[in-house]
Amino acid sequence: MSEVRVIDCEEALRRLFEYLDAELHGDHQRELERHLERCRSCFSRLEFEKRLKVRTAQLGREPISSDLEQRIHRLLDSFEH
Repeated sequence: MSEVRVIDCEEALRRLFEYLDAELHGDHQRELERHLERCRSCFSRLEFEKRLKVRTAQLGREPISSDLEQRIHRLLDSFEH
């Protein structure tokens, strides 16, 4: 196993969304995880982004009222004419 390189906050934040989306692997993932273990600021940002991602996903699943749905349809119809 190779030695984990130390990364700074700027690099950690650039990789954060890949990490959240499980797209970061190998040394890059280990480097970020090591940084997050040591940096409270970046760890806090990660936790915020995790909560935001979950909340945003939930918003897409909430039903909308029939009134709002009708208004959206009328608005879309107005663009077609």
